[in-house]
Amino acid sequence: MKFRSAFLATMLCLTGTASQAADPIALRDMGSFHVGGRIAELSGLPVQDIVRVPGGPTSKLDPNGRYPVEQMYVQYFLVQNRKGKWPLLMWHGGGLTGVTYETTPDGREGWRDMFIRKGWDVYISDAVERGRSSFASPDIWKSQPVFLTQTDPWERFRIGPGAGSFDADPAKRKLLPGNQFPIEAFDAFTKQIVPRWLSTDDAVLAGYVALIDKVCPCVLLTHSQGGMFGFKAAEARPDKIKGIVSVEAASAGNLDKAPLLKSIPILGVFGDYIEQDSRWVAYRKSDFAYFDAIKAAGGSVDLIDLPKIGITGNSHMMMMDKNNREIAEQISKWLISKELADP
Repeated sequence: MKFRSAFLATMLCLTGTASQAADPIALRDMGSFHVGGRIAELSGLPVQDIVRVPGGPTSKLDPNGRYPVEQMYVQYFLVQNRKGKWPLLMWHGGGLTGVTYETTPDGREGWRDMFIRKGWDVYISDAVERGRSSFASPDIWKSQPVFLTQTDPWERFRIGPGAGSFDADPAKRKLLPGNQFPIEAFDAFTKQIVPRWLSTDDAVLAGYVALIDKVCPCVLLTHSQGGMFGFKAAEARPDKIKGIVSVEAASAGNLDKAPLLKSIPILGVFGDYIEQDSRWVAYRKSDFAYFDAIKAAGGSVDLIDLPKIGITGNSHMMMMDKNNREIAEQISKWLISKELADP
């Protein structure tokens, strides 16, 4: 085990970026697995003749049969010197994957490694339908996937000042004043965006609950669409969730089930310029209503409104912003204050 830990530490040090902390990351283990899913069976579909390799022979493609679908991919990193009292599960937003928490688009250290350095066992997943997790054919999922243009996140993630602020020419793109997103790497960021479906929420939630059943008790760190899944998963397994950090949840949980979270300390984190976009005003209003329902049941909810504490210019993708380390420190202090981690 000592040899394996030393080997892993060396490998992570060698594969890190030049801008990150110099000390190597020491792990006691790392790996990946798939969790959850179901078997879908198709029948009565026509058999096709296809050429699998250019210039190759024709072969039969029979789409009838059993398919494993809706399983979720998870990576884990178990730190050598653990300070987090439970694993930290990082859940991403809509149209994104677990890459959200890895290296930033401009090559700086992401929240994954920052929290590993702070002594947390970290699990990062690609939600069902995204990245290395399972999706399904149109014969199983009847809806069409949604794709995002480059314009969408520039405007919607509060990097530019709304409609008309994006241009194909980087020199002509308009920015919100003091914006912290690494705009020189915006095009690299958009390469992380993947299709998503609008009819698979139940499958996504089932994958997350299966992960909780496998590795928790745990703490959730969620972002955007992942915030909704975090709250709903906590409603389903309140005894297994020890804390929730919700970074700009794009939707809350079920109001009538909010009292189930009364024993879970919750932190809501919000960035800058929310008031300039009616969508984010609505999302925050939904979050606050959910938080109020938890507090009315006797629960604990804390808020970090970054501009109000002097941390300004943050986009919706604050874990990638130039001051991502400063925000990680705020979250870490809260986790320690709630006795979810040792100092």
